[in-house]
Amino acid sequence: MQLVLVNGRILTEDGIVDGKAVTIRDGRIEGVLDSADTPVGATRHDLDGGLLVPGFIDTQVNGGGGVLFNDHTTVEAIEAIGAAHRPYGTTGFLPTLISDDLAVVDAAMRATEQAIEAGVPGVLGIHIEGPFLNVKRKGIHDAGKFRILDDEAVALLSSLKRGKTLVTLAPETTTPDMVRRLAAAGVTVAAGHTNAAYGTVRKALDAGLTGFTHLFNAMSPLTSREPGVVGAALESLHAWCGIIVDGRHVDPVVLRIALRTRPLNRFMLVTDAMPTVGMIDKSFDLQGRHIRVVDGVCVDDHGTLAGSDLDMIGAVRNAISMMGLTLEEAVMIASRAPADFLGLADERGTIAAGLAADLVLLDDALNVRETWIDGVSSL
Repeated sequence: MQLVLVNGRILTEDGIVDGKAVTIRDGRIEGVLDSADTPVGATRHDLDGGLLVPGFIDTQVNGGGGVLFNDHTTVEAIEAIGAAHRPYGTTGFLPTLISDDLAVVDAAMRATEQAIEAGVPGVLGIHIEGPFLNVKRKGIHDAGKFRILDDEAVALLSSLKRGKTLVTLAPETTTPDMVRRLAAAGVTVAAGHTNAAYGTVRKALDAGLTGFTHLFNAMSPLTSREPGVVGAALESLHAWCGIIVDGRHVDPVVLRIALRTRPLNRFMLVTDAMPTVGMIDKSFDLQGRHIRVVDGVCVDDHGTLAGSDLDMIGAVRNAISMMGLTLEEAVMIASRAPADFLGLADERGTIAAGLAADLVLLDDALNVRETWIDGVSSL
């Protein structure tokens, strides 16, 4: 069946255009054409003047809809997490596992494979955040789960048969050779929860590290005599930096300064979302600790940050209001940039012929009205 989306404004690679229609067949975008040229006999869907943008891709989703991935490493859990985030414009995501035993990592990876095989909407792979981290920058992670990245772990992390694998590690706890082995196996490697010196990060970048997990949070800062992880990240023109734009994880002034140091398309919005997204109950348990939402962020009883209650459309709105980005720029770092980071830019992230029909319809207040994943509407 051919579907035609009409009567909307469309955010294309050339900017926002009027008088155009998007044609979809078999889950992919056939083209963006003049409304007058829409094919006869196709099913038409009226966008009622809304703004059609590429679907958002979130590479760090710990939970949603009352489900924490660590607690439920199942296909059903992944589906529930995706369903909780979809009303906020997330059409692609990586269920994210916080530091845990390798048996749990294995179960999470196998569940991810099964979810992709079963066609669970939106799941693109898995993000394994730890347990190869530095206790000095552990944040909310359970240091009792931390371990060395050895041959057994490399084999496991390289074993995903479907989808993308993103691994967050502390470069100082391993070697450039281990980073190189993961990258050669197709694993995307990011630095996070790390106290590394600048030189250590540079060696990891040379070995194949391509990302920084929640820039500024849980990493050695930029100082006058030691640039640290932050300095290495800001200096790099090629690696991608995930940023949590909720006004609490990082001060907006710091984010605005960061934007001036490197290409915008090497930043990407992430939520670091917890089970509270999509829920009225704003509390949950994390590996034996009680977590609650306070002023929009998740914290434990000691006030330690424990992920966020942020959703992607909220991050987009915040990027505009707090960071001074245009709508087009904010959407780009929520869609095209993470697609590039995962090596999926030829599959999704923009509205263009041949790409997956992962789309979000927004109203003038930037609320999500409808989403499509592989051409299937959520409405």
